[in-house]
Amino acid sequence: MPKRSEDEVTTEELPRRIPTLSSRGTARVHFEVEGVRYEGVREVEVRPNGERLLEVERRVADGVLSGPCLVRQLSSPLTYIQRQRMIEEVQLAFRLNHPNIAQVFHMEADEELDTAFAIMEYVGGPSLETLVCAALVRGQPLSEGFGLYVGAEVADALHYAHTLTSEDGKPLGIIHRDVSPRHIAMGLHGEVKVLDFGAAYSLMVGREESPEMLLRGDVAYASPEYLRKEALTPRSDVFSLGVLLVEVLTGKHLFEVHDLPVVAVTETQLRPEVQPSLPLQQMQTLMKTFGPDVVEKAVAHLNEDLKAVLHAALRLNPEERFATAADMRDALRGVAHAQLHEPYGRAEAAKEAARVVSEGGQMRDQVEFGEAGLYPAGLEKHELGLKKE
Repeated sequence: MPKRSEDEVTTEELPRRIPTLSSRGTARVHFEVEGVRYEGVREVEVRPNGERLLEVERRVADGVLSGPCLVRQLSSPLTYIQRQRMIEEVQLAFRLNHPNIAQVFHMEADEELDTAFAIMEYVGGPSLETLVCAALVRGQPLSEGFGLYVGAEVADALHYAHTLTSEDGKPLGIIHRDVSPRHIAMGLHGEVKVLDFGAAYSLMVGREESPEMLLRGDVAYASPEYLRKEALTPRSDVFSLGVLLVEVLTGKHLFEVHDLPVVAVTETQLRPEVQPSLPLQQMQTLMKTFGPDVVEKAVAHLNEDLKAVLHAALRLNPEERFATAADMRDALRGVAHAQLHEPYGRAEAAKEAARVVSEGGQMRDQVEFGEAGLYPAGLEKHELGLKKE
């Protein structure tokens, strides 16, 4: 049988093979799914677990261009359980339909060929990770208005996920477990999108749960109870969101690992699934002395109402935190209404994000990059206000 050209890739062939795309966008590949034509643009990322993210353009009837999408090609795992879990992650994401959650439009899996893929919403703006790094480079953190707006939008999305039910009305018990700056992105018009529920816990029937000693997600933003492998509730994501907001509003992570004596680090049988941004053993040690004084030291310069919200989110005892993400959302919006002189929404967030990446980008040559690690690996130039090559 003659070999097909890249332009002849069909829907049936897509789960078997997605052609390699040039990172500089010179290669154009095409495929169809359910009558919609997709044109490849570039390979966005190859993750440590072998997954590939591809940017594609979608064309509908009569070839009309309807915007970009993201294809997530799952790598071929080594075991049946690993493969099933990857498929179930996408199935879980497929159930989520909220304006602040990046949508999954289509998914396919072929168990015989040990592969799966999903077509997802493409968010064209920078991640919070990029924005925090750019703000750090320019020497000024993001504004309180920005933090209040983003925090409320993320909390709203989390509450939706936490309260989602199955078709027969049973709670799915979804906990994101990886609320971190790299998983929050800004749309081009200032909309906030929560990305990647791949590490999420849920009660979805038949779903394979993580091995007992495996910690999913970045442990630098994990709740104390998760680091102890105790039961998770929506309050766990509330804590993670609190850690994230401290970093957004101050430019510094809540936990100062470099101040921890090496002798205080203890052994652990737990293992993180991905390389954490802060070491697991040191995070566990820091949690033993964590309390309101640690939070106060980090947020001392913020206004009192905002500090009160962060203190309520970052209690060591889950029962002392906001009971729901909706409660935290309402508290953040209440502070914004009382403290901000002018309304802050999508338009203001888009302007601030563009200004921060532009100012940070103009100064990036003044920063030691390789060892300092101030910008995420693979950062796109358009995110920093720099001209593309």
